[in-house]
Amino acid sequence: MVVRRPPGRRAQILAVAADRFHRSGYHQVSMTEVAAGVGITAPALYRHFRGKPELLDRAVRLGLDALAEALRAAGTTGEVGAALAAVAVGHRPLGTLVQRDARLLPPARRAALRRELRADVALMAAVLRGERPELSSSDAELLCWSALSVCAGLSYQSAAPQPRRAEALLRELVAAVLAVPLDGAAARPVTAPLAAPPAGPPTEARPQARREELLAAAVRLFHQRGFDNVSTDQLGAAVGISGPSVYRHFDSKAHLLAASLVRSRERLWHEVDGAIAAADGPGAALAAGLRAYVGFALRNGDYLGAMLSETERLAPPDRRAAVDFRRDFLRTWVGLLRQVRPEYDAATARIRVHALFALVNDGVRNRPHSGRPDLGDCLLRLGRAVLGVS
Repeated sequence: MVVRRPPGRRAQILAVAADRFHRSGYHQVSMTEVAAGVGITAPALYRHFRGKPELLDRAVRLGLDALAEALRAAGTTGEVGAALAAVAVGHRPLGTLVQRDARLLPPARRAALRRELRADVALMAAVLRGERPELSSSDAELLCWSALSVCAGLSYQSAAPQPRRAEALLRELVAAVLAVPLDGAAARPVTAPLAAPPAGPPTEARPQARREELLAAAVRLFHQRGFDNVSTDQLGAAVGISGPSVYRHFDSKAHLLAASLVRSRERLWHEVDGAIAAADGPGAALAAGLRAYVGFALRNGDYLGAMLSETERLAPPDRRAAVDFRRDFLRTWVGLLRQVRPEYDAATARIRVHALFALVNDGVRNRPHSGRPDLGDCLLRLGRAVLGVS
């Protein structure tokens, strides 16, 4: 007897895999778990896909193909917004997969992914400049990348929002972003840190200073290469010591990762919460918090990148602490935004705040626009548009 595979089985597998990767992180998901989610055995799963790397690649490609198809049919900025919003809601894991997990793909596939996204942005920018001919190519592309980021922010919602409502709000946010004027953006520092980190001596650093150097190097290397692709020899070389000497300061590479992310959270909270607490009234506090967050991001893109991409590699207790921080940080911003805009309900405020974080976190790490001297001012303007405040 011939056993026929159910129609659409590959699509079903990809949907389950994308959801599992999105929720738990690529490294925490096994092929057995994906197979169980589909209702088949692991050997049956391998008849469709050779392994997890192919599953991740195909899941990302499925979402990007849907995005490209939707954008090719868009002839106005309103249609661009509708396309982005529909894909963000219909393929909610895509933002997380692209921003966090796609870095684990082979170099050739990562390069192809980047080319596909640049082609999407070029389509969007052509439509935008047709309606706003005063924009330079660079400004139009920055606005379009920002619109993509805003929609990707939906991927970081812990619970799926009501689809129609989320789609309508995302269309509104994309329209607001694409309408932001960038002329006259100032090339000036957005804000300074409340307290500078301690500087180590030029030679023979003290143990505490060496520890701080390792924390900074670890954040940078883990963000740029990924936890698994960084050795203790590379970590030691980054601060001028041997690989085994790293263990004088940290018990393991995993311990170093946990400590580096704790330090990142401490600095982020110190700067942003300090700015909010020092302001007079909710409106001033929200403006000060936005400036502090953008300023922190401009100086600490590696911190934000590592917090995004490597949290899932932490041991369970450390991962819970990181997740609790994210929730508390989000709750602070949502509460503050609702004080300023009381007409926003909690769901609306959460979508807007997630969109803001994605906008800024991507903006400071997205070459070549991350090198713009006026990027800080541009992000402030875009951030205000996303939050819906003047």
